[in-house]
Amino acid sequence: MWRSNDATRKAIVPAAKTIDIHTHIIPEHLPRWAQKFGYGGFVFLEHHEPGCARMMVDDKFFRTIQSNCWDPDVRIKECDHHHVDVQVLSTIPVMFNYWAQPQHTLDVSKFLNDHIAEVVKKYPERFVGLGTVPLQSVDLAIKELERCVKDLGFAGLQIGSNVNQKNLNEREFFPFWEAAEKLGVCIFIHPWEMFGREKIEKYWLPWLVGMPAETSRAMASMIFGGVFEKFPKLRVAFAHGGGSFPATIGRIEHGFNERPDLVAVDNAINPRSYINKIYLDTLVHDKLVLEYLVKLWGTDKLCLGTDYPFPLGELEPGKLIKSMNFEKTTEKNLLWNNAWQWLKGNNTKAMH
Repeated sequence: MWRSNDATRKAIVPAAKTIDIHTHIIPEHLPRWAQKFGYGGFVFLEHHEPGCARMMVDDKFFRTIQSNCWDPDVRIKECDHHHVDVQVLSTIPVMFNYWAQPQHTLDVSKFLNDHIAEVVKKYPERFVGLGTVPLQSVDLAIKELERCVKDLGFAGLQIGSNVNQKNLNEREFFPFWEAAEKLGVCIFIHPWEMFGREKIEKYWLPWLVGMPAETSRAMASMIFGGVFEKFPKLRVAFAHGGGSFPATIGRIEHGFNERPDLVAVDNAINPRSYINKIYLDTLVHDKLVLEYLVKLWGTDKLCLGTDYPFPLGELEPGKLIKSMNFEKTTEKNLLWNNAWQWLKGNNTKAMH
């Protein structure tokens, strides 16, 4: 039930040549939530030079960001340079704050969502919004989901791959999935709080190894936990080409077949059967991997995603897809058509 304004609807029409479903944005200035709420752990920004800021968690450095992370005019210039027509905006995953008190996370979520809504309102032909919600409290998450869709005109939400190490198939999250399905929104699942990260800090391994595993964890949990069976109309996309799931589907299926007493306890459907029901972005950085992904996943559930504006993203959006010499229909699907279908679903009447 995406009820965005006419200009936004006009942006996401099949005339668009490139839609990037995986981009992150943050307000230029953040409140000092640690001071407001009385405890630490929240991100704030140190603007130490023009067009550059340090993301800090209390006194710990997280990463440096540039103005393209908050300035829509800079983003549009870079999009124009790379021929990206539409960016789907979502917050930086470190801003999920599922660990905090639920009401405080709701306050942060509203601040971030309102900012994205302002950017989309200013440039409705270039941006589409995904909200963030306090998923550690399903009741509050549903209320903010409804506000994001009904009041802010968002297409859906971005959520984390786990909620305080709880998998997304836990029954406490079923009302959230039910609400998302009923509203007809799209969901983008991004890895965060990678399990075991404290043991692999060296060499950037949490991002290089932990994130792909974390994405596979979320996907397998939702499959084995029966989420897609109970809520079959959900439109869910996973970041980073599905992480390690596509490469290990043979092992996952083998385990399902050989030890159903351990694997198929909540869902008796072969995990391979979900391949054509789940969306993935194409952020895999490798021609052979993308070729394999197209052969395995098909051509109607893969969407361009770049992780803009971060260094682990695709620095030239669409370059990998265009280098593959795919048939024109396949290239079109990966660059924008599948993203269009993911964003709008079957709600064609509301989109025209």
